[in-house]
Amino acid sequence: MSSLASQLAQIAANSRSTLNTKVLKAAHSKSLIFEPRVAATQTYPEIYSICLEGFEELCNLDSRFTKFTQSLWSPQSQEADRTQMSAAENAALDKHVEAFLHLCGSRLRLMPTIKAIEWLIRRFRVHEFNTAALIATFLPYHTIPAFVTLLSILPANIPKEYRFLDPYIRSLTAPPRAAIVQQATNRPELLTAISQYTLDSCKYQMEYPGLISFWGGVMVEATNGLLDKYRSGRRSIQIENDNALMQQLGPVLSDAMVMKSSPGLQIASYMVVTILAAKGGLADNALTAFMDQLVHGWTPETMRPGLVTLCIISQHRSAKQLSARVTKALLKVPEVASVMNEIGKDHRVDKLANGLALALVDRLHKKGDVRSLPVVNSLLLGNVLREKQIKVVYKSLLVAAHRINDQVDQDGAIRKELGTVLVSLSQAGGEVGDIVRATIDEVDFDIDALELTLGASIRPKLAVEDAPEAAAEDNNTPKVDKEAQVAQNFEKLSKLKPQTASCFAEEPLDLLEELYSLFLSVAANESNLQKFDEAPVLSRPQAPTKLFYASFYMRLWCGSLPTLAKVAALDRVKNLLKDEEFATLDFQAVVPYAIVALSDPAKKVRRAAAELVTVLGSFYETKPSKARRVWGSEGLYAKNAAVNWLDFDATKSLIHSVLIPSLEESILHEDHILAALTNALESSKSKDGDKKHLSHSTRFAIFKFLSSHVVGTPLIAVKLRLLQSLNQIKSISGTSRTDLLLSLLQWWARLSEAEAQQLLAREAVDEASVNNAFVDVVIANNEAGLRLIFELIRDSNVITRNGLVQSLFSRVQKIWSSMKAETQFSTARALLTLSQAVHPTSSEPDVIATEATDVLHKVELTTDILLDFLESLYDDIKKATEKPATKRRRVGSSEKSVDSQSPADVSASLSKATFVLELVQESEPAKHPELLPSLFTTLSELQHLRTVVGSELGYLQSLVLSSLLAMMPAYKDSKELTIDPAAGHGDILASCIQRSSSPTVINAALLLVASLARTAPDVVLHSVMPIFTFMGSSVLKQADDYSAHVVNQTVKEVIPPLIETFRKSRRNLVASTAELLTSFVVAYEHIPSHRKQDLFITLIENLGPEDFLFAVLAMFVDKYGATDNMLAFTTQIIGSFSVEIQLQTLIKHLDLISDIFKPKPVLSAALLAKVDSNSEQDVVKLATKQLTLLPKLLVNRRLRHEISGLAEKDDMESVKIRELYAQLLEGVLTLAGTVKPKKDTLYTRCAEALSNLLNLLSIAEFIKSVEALLDRPNVILRQKVLRALERRVDSESINNPKSREALLAFLPQLTAVIRESDDMNYKHTAVNCVDKIAEKYGKKDLDAVAAAAATIAGDSCLGQPSQELRVMALLCLASLVDVLQDAIVPVLPIAIPKALGCLEESIKAEKPDGALHNAAYAFMAALAQHIPYMISGAYLDRLLVCSNASAAAGLNEECRDSRTDCLQFVAKLIEGKVLFTALEKNWANAASSGYLALEEYLHVLGTALDKHPKSSIAKNTTLFTGIFLNAFDLRRSGVLSSTQELEKIELLINETSLKMIYKLNDAAFRPMFSHLMEWSTTGLPKSDLAGKAQRQVSTYGFLQHFFENLKSIVTSYASYIIDSAVKILSAPLTSDDVLKTLRSRVLRTLTKCFEHDQDGFWQAPAHFNAVAPVLVAQFGHAAGADNCTNDLVLAVVELAAAADSKEHHKEINSALLKHLRSEQAAVRLAVIKCEQELTARLGEEWLQSLPEMLPFISELQDDDDEVVERENRRWIVGIEETLGESLDNMLQ
Repeated sequence: MSSLASQLAQIAANSRSTLNTKVLKAAHSKSLIFEPRVAATQTYPEIYSICLEGFEELCNLDSRFTKFTQSLWSPQSQEADRTQMSAAENAALDKHVEAFLHLCGSRLRLMPTIKAIEWLIRRFRVHEFNTAALIATFLPYHTIPAFVTLLSILPANIPKEYRFLDPYIRSLTAPPRAAIVQQATNRPELLTAISQYTLDSCKYQMEYPGLISFWGGVMVEATNGLLDKYRSGRRSIQIENDNALMQQLGPVLSDAMVMKSSPGLQIASYMVVTILAAKGGLADNALTAFMDQLVHGWTPETMRPGLVTLCIISQHRSAKQLSARVTKALLKVPEVASVMNEIGKDHRVDKLANGLALALVDRLHKKGDVRSLPVVNSLLLGNVLREKQIKVVYKSLLVAAHRINDQVDQDGAIRKELGTVLVSLSQAGGEVGDIVRATIDEVDFDIDALELTLGASIRPKLAVEDAPEAAAEDNNTPKVDKEAQVAQNFEKLSKLKPQTASCFAEEPLDLLEELYSLFLSVAANESNLQKFDEAPVLSRPQAPTKLFYASFYMRLWCGSLPTLAKVAALDRVKNLLKDEEFATLDFQAVVPYAIVALSDPAKKVRRAAAELVTVLGSFYETKPSKARRVWGSEGLYAKNAAVNWLDFDATKSLIHSVLIPSLEESILHEDHILAALTNALESSKSKDGDKKHLSHSTRFAIFKFLSSHVVGTPLIAVKLRLLQSLNQIKSISGTSRTDLLLSLLQWWARLSEAEAQQLLAREAVDEASVNNAFVDVVIANNEAGLRLIFELIRDSNVITRNGLVQSLFSRVQKIWSSMKAETQFSTARALLTLSQAVHPTSSEPDVIATEATDVLHKVELTTDILLDFLESLYDDIKKATEKPATKRRRVGSSEKSVDSQSPADVSASLSKATFVLELVQESEPAKHPELLPSLFTTLSELQHLRTVVGSELGYLQSLVLSSLLAMMPAYKDSKELTIDPAAGHGDILASCIQRSSSPTVINAALLLVASLARTAPDVVLHSVMPIFTFMGSSVLKQADDYSAHVVNQTVKEVIPPLIETFRKSRRNLVASTAELLTSFVVAYEHIPSHRKQDLFITLIENLGPEDFLFAVLAMFVDKYGATDNMLAFTTQIIGSFSVEIQLQTLIKHLDLISDIFKPKPVLSAALLAKVDSNSEQDVVKLATKQLTLLPKLLVNRRLRHEISGLAEKDDMESVKIRELYAQLLEGVLTLAGTVKPKKDTLYTRCAEALSNLLNLLSIAEFIKSVEALLDRPNVILRQKVLRALERRVDSESINNPKSREALLAFLPQLTAVIRESDDMNYKHTAVNCVDKIAEKYGKKDLDAVAAAAATIAGDSCLGQPSQELRVMALLCLASLVDVLQDAIVPVLPIAIPKALGCLEESIKAEKPDGALHNAAYAFMAALAQHIPYMISGAYLDRLLVCSNASAAAGLNEECRDSRTDCLQFVAKLIEGKVLFTALEKNWANAASSGYLALEEYLHVLGTALDKHPKSSIAKNTTLFTGIFLNAFDLRRSGVLSSTQELEKIELLINETSLKMIYKLNDAAFRPMFSHLMEWSTTGLPKSDLAGKAQRQVSTYGFLQHFFENLKSIVTSYASYIIDSAVKILSAPLTSDDVLKTLRSRVLRTLTKCFEHDQDGFWQAPAHFNAVAPVLVAQFGHAAGADNCTNDLVLAVVELAAAADSKEHHKEINSALLKHLRSEQAAVRLAVIKCEQELTARLGEEWLQSLPEMLPFISELQDDDDEVVERENRRWIVGIEETLGESLDNMLQ
């Protein structure tokens, strides 16, 4: 092909335009909706009108479609042709098409969308021009049929990315998801195409969930596959693969994650990124980029899944801080720390939290972003970081604290906040605190120094500020400024006046604050600290006598200052005490403050305090001779503060026995010193046997000493710290801590809210801790303390301090359990009063009432208290419900008499009632059973109160009822507790249930009724019936589980005692409960469906299923009809009970049905609908419902399953179930007899029930169950049982060994029935059973079956006159022959004669008995089939004679079939000689019996010839010769008067003879043939010409059939017939029809002989010359033998064909031509017809004698006979056609 040609071919292949009409038609037929043949015939206007409907529907669904109205859907679009458009026009159209397809994607499952796309395909050919967009639109729906349709219309060349669809296009099958994922993994272009389509849809906001789900799923699986695909063991290759993967997926994911308008797409992209991070092993920069992009695009909707993704990415990233973008984004997340903590429950967040914390710390010291500190603190304390991460973050905080300078933190706020965080973390509890402290130890970092540094930087400066000029100096010299500032501060300090008074007595706050600030600024520098210590204001030299110096430092270390400051203060005092000047002083005043320091959280402080205590201990080693002056004994505290000082011994004991031994442990743990002090004060006995224990007096002295300091010191922190120990001491020497410390509580309570808050703020202590510590000084049973508590509670000043009020009430609650009963009683009353107090002036909720209520709810109330509360409640309710007494009183004109309580009083009563009843309920009513009478009284009163209030008061009633219910177990378990039946509690409950509309109240009351019925039935039983009636219309309708529980409990507890009551009444139990049952049955349709079954099962179980189950089932069907739903429900109900219960139920149900048919029904009248017993229609209708139910109940699963296990048991239970089964079977059979006369429907239902019943038990169990019934005297019942057994046998499997054993074992019993019973019907049924059993299982026990066979064949069965019995016996014997075979031989001498006798009797009877006839033949057929040798001799002769008689009797078709079937078996299976001998004997009888007998005879003979072997046939040729000679002589015998029947029989004889011939060889048959020919001519006297002719007619009929079928094989046999045939043809013609028939058959026989000569037999002159002249001479008789002319012509033609020689042809022709000059026209005409046939058959061979023929032909042209002349012309035409030339010239 040339280059130009190839280019043109390529252009043609890629061109979408063509002039080929077939191609255009095929393209036009592409459609999504229509078949191609339909689509090809549609015009564009038709398509447009159809598709426009879909487009308009889409516009109604989504207005965005309307923008395409003027483009794709304009009327002008019908004329659009893309092949004629320019490239620009096509490009513009592509944009419209793709936008439309994107918008259609979400609605592809809708038919309007398919119609709309159909227009794009048909008109704009988008499947060719926009293939990629169309496939991408449909691909998410690759499983729907529309996608397969789309594949069928795609062009051959689809885009490269979708080439994977080619196999699916060819097979027109939908691609599976796995194929798409695989292609997306291996073909980047496909994944890119799907992603780009999805991104475009989201960009134009045309996405839909299905698309996002499809893209996300494919993307995730493809990414996973790509990661596996790109995995490599070499690092360099792996890096290249990672880069390639990021280049492929990165842009798509980047775009997807910032698609804020599509949250679904973002979340899907998060999943892909998660896969990449988890499996990709990506570098940190890639992961960071993903994180940045993620937070850049997230929205509030996607923030949480974004956080989860960040967590997962972070886990695969190095442990470093997050990027700035991610950090900023996370800071904007509300409560980010708590969100991370929540996410941490499902995912690891530690690396994300760690990175965030590090980034926030970095921002803190670089930018001073203090917002980050709370987040970092929360992250550290939130259990989201691991130990190493916590350490790293805390270290970074420490570093940041050092790096922060004044440039970042000008006002010190950041450092203040940071210092607070660092210190709080170092003091934190739990695991985090331990890790932080361990971190501090690891780095050997002085947190205290840092705290001091940070604290100094944030403390306010001294009052003497730097000059403004100093502030403006250069910032580059900060060190010089600070030193100058310190110097100036010291200068100012030196000018302050010296102070001498104790810092605890007077509080110069401004001066102290200044001194604190200066001390903090110098505390880190020892030289500066020394200068500060020597300042005049501190009065250091006067320290022994003046209190300011030491008290200043004591106050300082007890405050909330940095650790180093406290340590420095302790060191100052320690150094002070070491001075010899102080050796004569008693410094016990320092001890309480030293204890406080020993309990400081900072370890350094505790160590310094320990050193101080050690120094103090040196003061008390030996007792001085002279008492020392107690330092601070005067003026330490305020004047009104009295301190109980210790003597030397007590002080020594305190220091040396308590404090110093505990120093080491105290240094290690802050709580140890207080615990040691508590232990020392609690007991005078040492726990470890140490002799250094404290005496009673010493403990008391220390107790008072410390208590007085607690009261006297102005520092709240000191009070709080010491109270931690003192509040553990109840009392010493009869003096309680309340006695010593109550004034402290009074002082604290007298403070106003502002004053208290000021104190708390100054010392930075927690208000709640202070309140609790101060209130805890009150101990239980201290009247003064309790009195003070309630006085304070009522104090208007205290009321404003909510925290203190709460602490007071909390204290009451805490000491409640330790109170005496009397104290509890009085306190409870007071609390009840407070709880019900109303303060109308307060706009907020009353704190007092709330707290009092809370206390009463939480404490354990005694029975006496609760009784008192209930009595007070009863009085209040009574006052609210009773009208005031009418009194004579004067009323002013403005006054009115009030007849009822005010609403406020009623409201107060309700409020109090609610509260008290709640208290009762919460107090575990079971522990207070004595409350029961009062609660019932309260319940009764509530019924009256609800009338006054006009409300349900459901909550109050529920409280009472639940409390009463809780008490019931106590009354049940204790015989000492009794409930008075005469109190009317049951009536109260009945009233409550009937009058209430609250489900909660009703449920509770019902539960109480149930419990009372169990505990004290006499209380409620007389009120039960109204309750159940009400239940049916109320609580049973509830759908909740609790209501179901209530009903179940009520039924369980109330029904059994109620039933027991009915039993004692001696009335019919079921009838007595009819009303109760009706209430539940009527409520059935209102009960929620999921509760129905369980409820009624519970009801029946408690009623007693053995008595009531049948009644409930019957009432259901009677009420709601025998619908499918009701039958299913009742079946489920009965299936929930045991087999025994079910059988009892079914028996009683049968009794109920039987009761319906009684003249005066009793039970059915009580339970079922009332009908007129005299109306048979109503009775039948009523019974039909019940009988429809019965079969269904018999097939429930449990009954079938459990009853099938009876065979494995043989216990009393099994015996009982068998008895019940037999009783049920008897009932069904009896009922069937009852309803049979009524209506067929009822009887059908009974039959169905019987069928289901029979299939319940295995056959073995069935027999065991019915044995007792078979012993009953009732013959009818026994017969029914056997019939049931018979039906049961039919359904048994033949392969079931257990069934076989059981039935065969039952055979002797059936045999006995047959032998002994006088009832013919019973015998008949037994024989039928034997028949079925033997048929299935007889071969497994031949002896038993043989015995049965002997009995059946005997006089007791087959010998009986009953026709039905004999029929059954014969049929059974026929089956037994099949089973027993040879084993039945001993029975046959009896059976065969009787069977043949029955056969003869059935035929000879005036009215032939077809059933008996067929049964006898069935038996004989079985014998012939299985033991044919038993039918021989006289039996066979007799059988054949009977068969002939049967055929002659004209019985029906069934009889004929049974007879022929039997004879066929006889013909096939009986030994040949026996059979053929019998047949030969029987011919005469058969012939005399008529046509049908002969026909059957010949069929038997033919079958025998077919089935017996050649050897058998050959041995019996003599017998066959006799049979067939007799048969050929049938025409002569004249037994068949009908010619038609005779011809049929002869034809059958001929066919049968051929069957014999086929099995004989020539040597065997030729003598028979010769004998036949001889017999046909010489077998009769010469005078019997007619007989001879008739015999020859039959013979030649056979010969014709013989030569016609055997053809050339037997041509030689013609030599036997030549003489006979010539003789017959040569005989003169007569008018005898027999002779005419004979001549015709001879000619036909010869014709067939000539026709099949293939060996030249007739060419032989001897044969030809013998026949030919005679045949041709027959033309001379044509005028008289017209009926043979056709046969003659055929014979001559076939002879000429067979004798194929010129001489023979010439001889025949010459002879024929002679006859043409006969005077008789008929002769001439016959010869002409013969010549015509010869010419047509032999053609030119025959026309070789034409010259001889021409003169004759010419003469015949002018023949006198027109017919002759016409046939002559036809002959001429035939000659001309053969020769191919005209004879005209020859004839002229």
